[in-house]
Amino acid sequence: MSRPSFPMEPGPEQPVYVISVAAELSGLHPQTLRGYERLGLITPGRTVGGGRRYSHRDIELLRTIAELTAAGIGIEGVRRLLDLENQLTALRARNEELVAELEAAREALRRAARAGADSATPNRLPVLRRPSPVQSMVVWRRPR
Repeated sequence: MSRPSFPMEPGPEQPVYVISVAAELSGLHPQTLRGYERLGLITPGRTVGGGRRYSHRDIELLRTIAELTAAGIGIEGVRRLLDLENQLTALRARNEELVAELEAAREALRRAARAGADSATPNRLPVLRRPSPVQSMVVWRRPR
């Protein structure tokens, strides 16, 4: 016996909620949602006919905005906090990318060093060391 096929559950970015449902889920009035859109705090998806559709992530953002404004933070403060949070998220993602690239480069150097040690040619690769917490640097100028 075959199982009936059901549509897959929408992802957190999939805009599926109409404005009335989004307002109810977020605890805000639909007019407040429209105002936040005019202010650029949220950008719901649109249907072909122009109707707003909100995603689960949009609902979470609306709840966050509601919590911040209830705590006494003004709309411009909320906007700034959301911008900073977005920047922090982007920087964390970039940092993870750079750490992965660095580890890949270190591993490639280790493999090359091992391959060089097995051959008769001298190794001209830099020595791989973990950075120490205390390092010194000497700066000098060639005498004239």
